[in-house]
Amino acid sequence: MNLFERYLSLWVALCIVAGVALGHLLPGLFAAIAGAEIARVNLPVAGLVWLMIIPMLLKIDFGALGEVRGHWRGVGVTLFINWAVKPFSMALLGSIFIGHLFAPWLPAAQIPSYIAGLILLAAAPCTAMVFVWSNLCEGEPHYTLSQVALNDVIMVFAFAPLVGLLLGVASITVPWATLLISVVLYIVVPVIVAQLWRRALLANGPAALQRTLNALQPVSLVALLTTLVMLFGFQGEQIIAQPLVIVLLAVPILIQVYFNAGLAYWLSRRFGVAWCVAAPAALIGASNFFELAVAAAISLFGLNSGAALATVVGVLVEVPVMLSVVHLVKASRGWYESGATASGTAKETARP
Repeated sequence: MNLFERYLSLWVALCIVAGVALGHLLPGLFAAIAGAEIARVNLPVAGLVWLMIIPMLLKIDFGALGEVRGHWRGVGVTLFINWAVKPFSMALLGSIFIGHLFAPWLPAAQIPSYIAGLILLAAAPCTAMVFVWSNLCEGEPHYTLSQVALNDVIMVFAFAPLVGLLLGVASITVPWATLLISVVLYIVVPVIVAQLWRRALLANGPAALQRTLNALQPVSLVALLTTLVMLFGFQGEQIIAQPLVIVLLAVPILIQVYFNAGLAYWLSRRFGVAWCVAAPAALIGASNFFELAVAAAISLFGLNSGAALATVVGVLVEVPVMLSVVHLVKASRGWYESGATASGTAKETARP
């Protein structure tokens, strides 16, 4: 690990401060950047996401995707967390913290809207950023790609009825354009670009591919930090104007992330999932598809609603919190693998 990666948490903290400050000092600039979007998918952010995930996708050999069958337990754990636990745990946490414990400090008229925004956030599993988290924790790339693709397919059919059930309404207007464009921009196009580039590099030998991967590694991290500055810059005014509300909304989101990550990690260990799959399983189980959540909140409740603000808070905490989860799963690798070995449950094996 180089010096830049070793102090990544420090750079993240500095980028958060810089983003909030720049967003407050240069609101017009960030408003213009935020306005460069299609169906509420921000194009500059999409470009940065490409810079983050294409180097990870370059590592993936599609001929080896069949190996994912050996990690079916990890796939099962993540599906269970994403679709049977996370939305319902967030509904419960939102009701407890926003509906009751924190209610005296929140505008009463917005409380149901805040809870709705939290539910929208939890009902959509993350699509693109999990490639970054998986790479940082040395996760199995074929499993990560397969799991993300599977979640995207399920989301097309399950998002609307699941949110409708939890919000208690008969019909949910899903922002289909946002969902489909996000999948194309964040998954389909980067996968195609990466695989064409990989083939061209391998035509000159494996060493050419490795040299390119080594050169692109710092590019991915710089893109991650730039994305963080932009996201916090977009919301700089909101953070300064409503700091208490944002802090209170962040509490159930933080609890939900750590709870679901911890549960996915523990279940993976319990069922003998290899650590290289358990680590990204925990991260995929905990992260959210905030672009879809924000778009759905605006469509259903309006731009200035409590629901929209709650989903924006999810955007604000996503990167620093998921980096902390990456640190936790890496730090606990010895505990995870020694427990699996001692219990004789290591049914899956890591790729060499």
